[in-house]
Amino acid sequence: MPAARTRSTVRQPTATVPGLVLGIDPGLQRTGYALVLPRAGPREPRLLEAGVIRLRSQRPLAERLAELEVGLQSIMRAFRPAALACEELYAHYRHPRTAILMGHARGVVLLQAARAGLEIIPLAATHVKKLLTGSGRATKRQVQLAVTATFNLPTVPEPDDVADALAIALSGVRYREAHTTAAADKRRRVVP
Repeated sequence: MPAARTRSTVRQPTATVPGLVLGIDPGLQRTGYALVLPRAGPREPRLLEAGVIRLRSQRPLAERLAELEVGLQSIMRAFRPAALACEELYAHYRHPRTAILMGHARGVVLLQAARAGLEIIPLAATHVKKLLTGSGRATKRQVQLAVTATFNLPTVPEPDDVADALAIALSGVRYREAHTTAAADKRRRVVP
């Protein structure tokens, strides 16, 4: 049985849109995902859809990873994003096993992105926090409030996996915009 996709916000696009970034917060019970379009003119980036891929926690690890693969394939086929933004692994010295287990889920995410030919944007958690709040040491709540305000949402997205995926996708959009601007500036400075 394929993994269940639970949508928090649904705004299905009528066609594939270039520049679409898929943000993923990998997990072995719930993997948060968010699809965000780059800004158009002065407007902020636009949220298309966000939700979670729910994995059956009572199943063996290998089966949950297979469920995650099916859920990701479904999202990538439906929206055909141009890029995937995913946090880099962070291992706290007191909890190395958690990082190892999350590495399994992140590996499936990166594999699916590579198979789909997506640009992969790895982001450090501190970079995501800094892009959204101005501080790399922001709390989870500060990040959630920044995401809620940016997308003009009526409430903080739940579960936390969705809010985290939104933060990652938004950071991926901003990362791509910054690098596109820097590349354009560099081309303008080149004298023929």
